[in-house]
Order: sequence, then structure tokens, then C-alpha cells
Amino acid sequence: MSAHLFHKVRQPAFAGMFYPSNAIELASAVRSYISDGPPVATDAPAKAFVLPHAGYDYSGPIAGTGYRVMENERAVVRRIILLGPSHRLAFRGLALPEANTFATPLGEVAVDETAINQALDLPGVQILEEAHVREHSLEVHLPFLQTALNQFTLVPLVVGEANEAEVSTVLEALWGGAETRIVISSDLSHYYDHNTAQQLDRQTAEDILNLRPVQTSQACGANALNGLLHSARAHSLRPRMLDLRNSGDTAGDRSRVVGYGAFTFERR
Repeated sequence: MSAHLFHKVRQPAFAGMFYPSNAIELASAVRSYISDGPPVATDAPAKAFVLPHAGYDYSGPIAGTGYRVMENERAVVRRIILLGPSHRLAFRGLALPEANTFATPLGEVAVDETAINQALDLPGVQILEEAHVREHSLEVHLPFLQTALNQFTLVPLVVGEANEAEVSTVLEALWGGAETRIVISSDLSHYYDHNTAQQLDRQTAEDILNLRPVQTSQACGANALNGLLHSARAHSLRPRMLDLRNSGDTAGDRSRVVGYGAFTFERR
């Protein structure tokens, strides 16, 4: 099937809410999240990342840890497969946008139309603009990607009700080589007290590190994440945890927190 992407721009819907709308302020904030922290030692290039998608005050430091690793590969990375959950629209399968460009206050990112056409031939994949218009799980990653990388194209997929085999099939079709990286957008536990969240998130981290499927109650991006875990097992990728905190550790009240983790999947 051939995609009919419109020559239109998906405008940012959450600038000024989840992250600064002023380009200078945004660039400074993202740069500090990526740069402010110890260097992350890796054994091999990371093929895939699992990173959070909340407001930057809350999850920015954790996401920045992952993008610090990605930035080391900016000379070779040219395409990002970005998958995140749908928070506002219930639908079956995986949704691609109509737009051929995504914008943030830092500029525009082109959608990879060749990859879109490949994905549309796969089960459960459709063009569904409504899934993208008011979805933050992909949008909040774009300024990080624009800061960490040079020129790159984007394959933006909002994941609805889809099983791990459906998601993994899409990842396999678009796997590519050194030029392609996969980013799974997911927060962890939601709205427990700080101590309970720590316990739950440690268990979820153990599941991820052992390539075991997680539940949607453990991670809002579980459908996309489980597809990655399926592919990681097939490709013998080695997961690594870079950071595990929650909003009570960064900017929020400790009585009702959201958990965040940063994970990479490296080639052995």
C-alpha cells in the first residue's frame, strides 16, 4: 500500500505545557538535561532506547540520560523509529500520521515516507491522524532528538491495542542498520506513593532487564515496549538500565508519583 501523506506540518500541541515554547529556552533546557550528568559507559552502540514522556521538569533528567548515549552516535544515526502509547484515543493497531513533517519550537523534522510505505504493508498499521493530533508521547521526544542528533528522518507510530508480535513485525521491517535507532516512549508506574512506586518500578526494571513482557499497569507504553522486548530477544540485544527515578525525585509531590526509567538495548 502506498501512503498518501499530505504536504502538511504536524504542529506542536504541548509546547508551553510539557516543555518550553520559546526556542532559546527550550534549547537550553534540553541541552542541560543531556549534558548535566555523569558520562554513561556503554559496551556497544545502543540499537534501541526506552525513555519517558512526561513534562520536562519531571522526566527531563531521566530522558536526558538516554539521549546522552544517543548523542555519541550522532555521526551515524539518520533515522528514528519512535513509538509511543495513545493517551486520548482508543483504537486497534498502530497509527501513522497524515503529516509529512513534525514541528517543534526548534524546527521541523521530516517523516520518512519510504518507511511509512513499508509499514503500511504490515498487519495492524494504518494512517490515523486523530491519534497524533493531541498525543504527547511522541512530541516530547522531538526536541531531545533534534538536540542529540544531526539531520534525521522520523517514523512516528502511536500504538493502540496491539500485541507484541504486531509491534515486533513493524520493528523488524524497519530495523535497518547503524543509521536506524528505535525509541520506545513509556512512563512506568502511575500515581502511587513514592515508596510503593520505587518497589513497582524496580520490579518492572527487572522484567525489562530480563527481556520479560511487562503489563500495562506497570508501564503505559507496555504494548510498544513488549514488541521491542520480543525483537530484542530475537536479536540477542543486551538491555542496560541507565536511570530509574520518579516524579517525587525530580519535581513533584511524593504522595502521588509517576515512575520513569531510561534503558538502552545494545548489540552484544
